[in-house]
Amino acid sequence: MKNVVIRAAYSVVVALAMAAPFCYSAVPLATNAPAPHPIDLATALRLAGAQNVDVQLARERLREAQATHAAAMYQFFPWISPGLAYRRHDGNIQDVAGNIFDTSKQQYTLGANLQARLEIGDTWYKALAAKQLVNAADHAVEAQRQESILAAAIGYFDVVKFRATAVVAQDAVRIAQDYADQLQRGTEVGLIFKGDALRARGQAERNQIAVEQAREQQRIAAARLSQVLRLDASVDLLPADNELIPLTLTDTNAALATLVFQALASRPELKRGQALTLAAGKNRDAATRGPLIPSLGAQAFLGGLGGGSSNFRDSESLALTLDWRLLGPGGLLDSSRKATVEAQHAAAVISGQKNQEIVTLQVVEASTRVRSLAAQITTHQRALATAEETFRLTRERKERGFGVVLENIFAEQELTRSRTDLLKAVAEFNQAQYSLLRAVGALGGSTTNGR
Repeated sequence: MKNVVIRAAYSVVVALAMAAPFCYSAVPLATNAPAPHPIDLATALRLAGAQNVDVQLARERLREAQATHAAAMYQFFPWISPGLAYRRHDGNIQDVAGNIFDTSKQQYTLGANLQARLEIGDTWYKALAAKQLVNAADHAVEAQRQESILAAAIGYFDVVKFRATAVVAQDAVRIAQDYADQLQRGTEVGLIFKGDALRARGQAERNQIAVEQAREQQRIAAARLSQVLRLDASVDLLPADNELIPLTLTDTNAALATLVFQALASRPELKRGQALTLAAGKNRDAATRGPLIPSLGAQAFLGGLGGGSSNFRDSESLALTLDWRLLGPGGLLDSSRKATVEAQHAAAVISGQKNQEIVTLQVVEASTRVRSLAAQITTHQRALATAEETFRLTRERKERGFGVVLENIFAEQELTRSRTDLLKAVAEFNQAQYSLLRAVGALGGSTTNGR
């Protein structure tokens, strides 16, 4: 009779412990740092495209390329030298007939000297090459901007993921703590085996460790996102999204060939490579065709000449030259220069082909990952539904015994694991979609949050 009473009391205590409701609750993040700063996905993407240090460095390289192109264009213009000259001679001098005589004379020159030396072929092709380098630098800015937007998106979803994981872990702590408290009260009245209560208490402590780990990961992810956005890393970024939901940014059923074609046509890295190849081609033309075009020289003086104020008169002179450079550096027979630019052009072509292969691989990887994670989310959702039903049935069990405590702990562990796995899959799915957009070159001017 006594065993029946004890068994019944045990059943009541365990039933009360397992009937504790479970729901998501906010996670208070204790920190001595300044108050968290809220941020949403759209703001993060906008800041990444405007403030990222790598984007600013790329813009400075573009300015440098533009200045280099302007300098190349200035080679077409002559230089003008206004000035004043004074010459005086005393003593013997020889005239044009060879006679030597003693005299004193002076000469004043005032005017502007205009001089030009234009290697037409070399200057023309180098100006074209410099223009292509400007185009390459412009595409490099766009490539870095898209890369920074991708880094911001990945960082943002990491912060949201770890925050949601902390919420799930905190909820698991509450469930396990309530259960452990119920068993502790049963132990105090002698109705529950103390080992069961300790086992439940240990599970609650492990769940608390998971909470601290999630908070740690969230804070680190927020600091890394701040670095990408060039914000103060000491200020914790609090994502505006309180939950993770799958976004719709890409078509998971899009044909791989279509994605590859789009990437090869749109990726700024490939456009940059094409511009560099064209620039190398123009440098090659400067070495092979440029010497065939004659160089033009011109010099003109406009001013006055005289020996004093009484005989100072206008003076003008003009000289024109036209020549070809055959030998020496940059000449028509400079084989070393030709070999150098030929090798540079061939290397640029090979580099472009390599970049195409890399882009194709990135598209394949990103597309495969998006499709896989979409399927994984469906599986995780079913697994979560199963875990929730298992936890509900475990709470409702009428039979009580030694194995009941373990079954409840196992059910709670599986529920927490299923929730966490689903959060991770959703975050990675959203990140993978941004990676796919980056792979096909579609992280353009208007990137939305895709809700």
